[in-house]
Amino acid sequence: MSVLTIRLPDDQHERLRALATQRGVSLNKLMEEFATRAIAEFDVEQRFRACAARGDPEVGLRVLDALDEAHGRKRP
Repeated sequence: MSVLTIRLPDDQHERLRALATQRGVSLNKLMEEFATRAIAEFDVEQRFRACAARGDPEVGLRVLDALDEAHGRKRP
């Protein structure tokens, strides 16, 4: 396991500590959860970009239009 030291403004540190307390976890566990989410989002984006590079733009736009329609939105 690695140790990471980060510098944060005091107010941000206190707010993160309060968030961790509210969630009933340690500040270390909270940061580990944030890191896990960030890595998962990064991995999803990389997979999406790889698929998009191999895909058909028209099909992709139709999928996005269908999602927008399902959520009551229209593409500009």
